Amino acid sequence: MGKFLVSMLKAFIAILLLNLLAGFIYTRFDLTEDRRYTLSEPAVEVAQKFDGPVIIDILLDGNIPAEFSKLKSETVQLMESFVAKNKNISYNLIDPLEDETKAQETIAQLQSLGLQPANVTVEENGKVSNELVFPWAMVNYNDQTVKVPLLKNKLGSNSEERINNSVQQLEYAFADAFTKLSITEKKSIAVIKGNGELDDIFIADYLTTIRDYYNIGAFTLDSVASNPQKVLDQLNDFDLALIAKPTQPFTDAEKYVMDQFIVQGGKSLWLVDQVAMEMDSIYAGGGSAIALPRELNLKDFFFSYGVRINPVLVNDLYFTQIVLATGEGNDSQYNPLPWYYNPMVFSRNDHPINTNMEAVRYQFTSPIEVLENDYTKTVLLRSSPLSKTDGIPREISLDILNQQPDQSTYTSGNQPLAVLIEGDFSSMYKNRIKPLDLNGASENGPANKMIVISDGDVIKNQLRNGRPLELGYDKWTSSFYGNKEFLVNCTNYLLDNTGLINIRNKRVSIPLLDVKKITDQRTKWQLINIGLPVVLTLAFGLFFSYYRKQKFSG
Repeated sequence: MGKFLVSMLKAFIAILLLNLLAGFIYTRFDLTEDRRYTLSEPAVEVAQKFDGPVIIDILLDGNIPAEFSKLKSETVQLMESFVAKNKNISYNLIDPLEDETKAQETIAQLQSLGLQPANVTVEENGKVSNELVFPWAMVNYNDQTVKVPLLKNKLGSNSEERINNSVQQLEYAFADAFTKLSITEKKSIAVIKGNGELDDIFIADYLTTIRDYYNIGAFTLDSVASNPQKVLDQLNDFDLALIAKPTQPFTDAEKYVMDQFIVQGGKSLWLVDQVAMEMDSIYAGGGSAIALPRELNLKDFFFSYGVRINPVLVNDLYFTQIVLATGEGNDSQYNPLPWYYNPMVFSRNDHPINTNMEAVRYQFTSPIEVLENDYTKTVLLRSSPLSKTDGIPREISLDILNQQPDQSTYTSGNQPLAVLIEGDFSSMYKNRIKPLDLNGASENGPANKMIVISDGDVIKNQLRNGRPLELGYDKWTSSFYGNKEFLVNCTNYLLDNTGLINIRNKRVSIPLLDVKKITDQRTKWQLINIGLPVVLTLAFGLFFSYYRKQKFSG
């Protein structure tokens, strides 16, 4: 008995010393298969930039549904990882609806800040109820605050997929917020004008979103005709050129200026319609309009980079809807109807730009043909397997809504709709006669990248009462698409030199309990979890009592 007590005393002292040592030496061990508690190097770098207090308010405390409890615990684990890398970072768990007497007032205040709640249906003991949850965090540094969405919805996701999607994007979401708060020198984006591009009001939401990261300036090519050297010199002050749905041809001189901007290291994001067709034209034409090729004088330009936007239309059985009114006056009804020329494009999650992203809405798009050359091409988005191409000129009529599509004709699917091009770019005018003389013109350039998207409407936000709505929101069907996230990812990838965008490739898998099995086997698991420990305790007590009697009876 004495030896037993000595052993117990030694074990107690060892544990005590180990805990005292742990107070001076802190380390963490990530034993998860997917390494989800190990921060990526870019996330660590951006977190360590802060030399003052960073306070993170997480609005996920209180009585929340089970799936959000899992999201809360994963968020807290991530916060602990950030705190371990920078002691200036701290976090608070907040229940925004703790005071029930002020619940409606609090909800209104949060919504006015742009924090939209999630309406969750909860089923417990056969009873169904709806609860509001605010899955958001607020990152505060100095006098700045950045909102971080914790919930990641994707079309058709179930509860488990929604939590997995949300957890997968947590590290990037917070690292992105830290980046916004720590930027001291912003890169610059030139919004190209002069060739009939979209007015600012139609790209307002995109520009507002990226303003947190970059300086933005309108830049016209009109002066190329009179002073091309000055235009190029001024354009070279920008890091990226955005060309959003041009409708007028580029002159050879304008192409050469853009060519030199790119060859000399400038990034570019092109959103180009090769076919002239709009829903407004169909409505104005009494229900039909003629789709025609749009001549932008850019075919040889894109060809030199290894892509060709073919002047045909993609017809896709994975579609987004349009809304048509039937009836007159107060009896009017608005009905959502399938529109095969507006593809709903789902990502294959095979690149940091398109990983864990909602479907993107295209409108009257054309396929991009990927050509062989020395540059690396990555197809970021494709049409569905059930799609085809329709040649033009072609009459597009609302009458197709009354016709059942012949699925057997949809055999040319998976058409590229967005392509990333990377490489050491050469001038399209290399070994050719130049349209004009430019000082310091280059024929070969450094490593560079550009993205070509075959639909200008991908960046176009709708208006309500003359004010821009959120990009990706369709006011007619109240549907949200992933257009804004996709374009912001494209921009960040083109301009991001820290590797932050690569965090989006991180994969995690969160196993959740089977709700149906829990309900069906509730009694069984209650007995196991409550009854079994009691039985084992009694059995041990009886055995120990019997053992003592046997040992000391003699």
